[in-house]
Amino acid sequence: MGIADQFKDKAQELADQGQKKLKGAKGEGQRQGQGQRQGQGQDRRQDASDRARQASEQGRDRAQGAADDVREKFDR
Repeated sequence: MGIADQFKDKAQELADQGQKKLKGAKGEGQRQGQGQRQGQGQDRRQDASDRARQASEQGRDRAQGAADDVREKFDR
């Protein structure tokens, strides 16, 4: 085996290692991306839940305010 063959073999070996690492990095990136999307979905659900809770509190406050107004009118 000549020196040229050794360099070709080493070059091929390094290329193969690079391919494996690239595939591994792509797979890891996809898994992280899925995790982020799931996290974003949870954030959106939490935001929707917070908005619903806030709307409920606002409705309750309005109803209480209306009831107070009616009581004041009849107390006069």
